Amino acid sequence: MTIGIIIITSLITIISFGRPDLMLKIQFNPYRVYHKKEYYRLFTHAFLHADWMHLIINMIVLFSFGTTVEHYFKQLAIAGLLNNPNISFLILYIGGILFATTTTLFKHKENKWYNSVGASGAVSAIVFTSIFFAPLNKLFLYFIPLPGIIAGVLYLVYSQYMSKRSKDNINHDAHLLGAIFGFVFPIFIDPGLIKLFFQQLGM
Repeated sequence: MTIGIIIITSLITIISFGRPDLMLKIQFNPYRVYHKKEYYRLFTHAFLHADWMHLIINMIVLFSFGTTVEHYFKQLAIAGLLNNPNISFLILYIGGILFATTTTLFKHKENKWYNSVGASGAVSAIVFTSIFFAPLNKLFLYFIPLPGIIAGVLYLVYSQYMSKRSKDNINHDAHLLGAIFGFVFPIFIDPGLIKLFFQQLGM
């Protein structure tokens, strides 16, 4: 599933680099979603990226953590907690896309000129699902190795802080909400999994 999403996202993004009309048509524009009922933008924006660096970083992170989450879901299927790990992965990814837009939609619904692209919300969901299953695995936060749970908390604090500042062109709200969605997603699969999380922490 991860590889398929990467291929589709990369193809659509690369095509959009030479097709500004496509970028305009499917990017996330809260004003048009709210006032013009173009609800598809809540989903399609995740298959666009602003430039090559934006695309490459998101796809590398998605590959690194997506394959890991797929492995965890297959283990849940073996344990009888999931019927179809591929469908569950898609629900996680698509749910991350949609949930990540919630705050931005209402914050910018009157701003005709606000646009957002990128899979960061969904990728954050994947990363934090991985953290849920292995909270002590080392992650690199700005090249500093930290236990995943610590890196995750710092990431959430940073995203919240940057969202309030609103000084750059990055949708930090999407990062924050995607991360939260990804972390709680396993609990919706089986509330008993929260015990596994605490066991991983030695509690």
